[in-house]
Amino acid sequence: MNFALSEELSLIRDTARDFANGELLPRATQHDRDEKLDPALFDMLAELGMWGLTTPEQYGGSDFGNHALAIVLEELNRACASTGVTVSVHNSLVCSPIVKFGTDAQKERWLPKLSSGELLGCYSLSEAGSGSDAAALKASARRDGDGWVLEGTKLWVTTGEQAGLCLVYLRTNADAPKAKGITAFLVPTDAPGFEVGKKEMKTGLRGSSTTELIFNGVRVGDDAILGEVDRGFPIALDTLDGGRIGIGAQAVGIGQACLEASIKYAKEREQFGKPIGHFQAIQWKLADMSAGLDAARLMVHRAAWLRDNDQPCGKEAAQAKLLASQSANYCADECVQIHGGAGYTDDFHVERLFRDARITEIYEGATDIQRLVIARHLLR
Repeated sequence: MNFALSEELSLIRDTARDFANGELLPRATQHDRDEKLDPALFDMLAELGMWGLTTPEQYGGSDFGNHALAIVLEELNRACASTGVTVSVHNSLVCSPIVKFGTDAQKERWLPKLSSGELLGCYSLSEAGSGSDAAALKASARRDGDGWVLEGTKLWVTTGEQAGLCLVYLRTNADAPKAKGITAFLVPTDAPGFEVGKKEMKTGLRGSSTTELIFNGVRVGDDAILGEVDRGFPIALDTLDGGRIGIGAQAVGIGQACLEASIKYAKEREQFGKPIGHFQAIQWKLADMSAGLDAARLMVHRAAWLRDNDQPCGKEAAQAKLLASQSANYCADECVQIHGGAGYTDDFHVERLFRDARITEIYEGATDIQRLVIARHLLR
């Protein structure tokens, strides 16, 4: 067993780290305040090949896989979680399912544009009445002649405001058990009847847009169906395994930023005539933060390796996401505590890290949903 990164993965990590330190970190606070990403970053990410990390080379991607993506996402999120989640959703939740379940025609139509950054992708599953109970969705697609008419409203769509392609899950059979009558559709966002609705005002990840999507009689053909009719929910579940690895990596990145900020402050801040890092109370916080993050990082890498090697990873992805998101929130809480009153102001970026960390226990399956997934695997 070798825990060292290969030369290729080390180079990918270093490239992502240099970009994060040089371009993302200086912009992260402004992204948070402006509630949008600097448009210049999208071209920079394209030049680095970060929109096609999991896409085969024949479609313009780099085909590095999920392990490389997890490594990149940790570095991006350490600097700017709003940028990190944008890259994660695009690769894990849009490109990957097209690669795995798409027809040759769908791959040739969409993947080159997604890999180059010409189009951004968004993933739309949740609705007002279907969050953790994802199969309870009601937005629908009905057969009309040789095509389909899409109707309904979807919520919590990351990058919904900027996306050129939406992977959306809709009910196509109202009479089937709720998980068995859902179909996945690839919908261009310039289709007539497609609308971007309300933009959410969020606690954290403010630079990443989260929107409502409205399908008002959008017409698509059979070529928009990803996979098979009424068989979309298994695609959603498989895709979420990859998404959870991505959010696990995001959580590790945010937690790592908290640890690094805490170490720096512990060396600089003096009380009672010495740096606060000399006090055992602070040392124990740092030690627990470091141990939790290292464990989470290893679990994320294991789940990504399993997915790259076409092995089942549902339990491992849920475990990685569970531990990483809890570790990130622990680190963020202790980071603010170490900074004291200063950490509660925007004079230090740790208050942003505290806000950004919170969502990692909520989206891509809340913490308790991860526990249910894990338990189901254990009790089979």
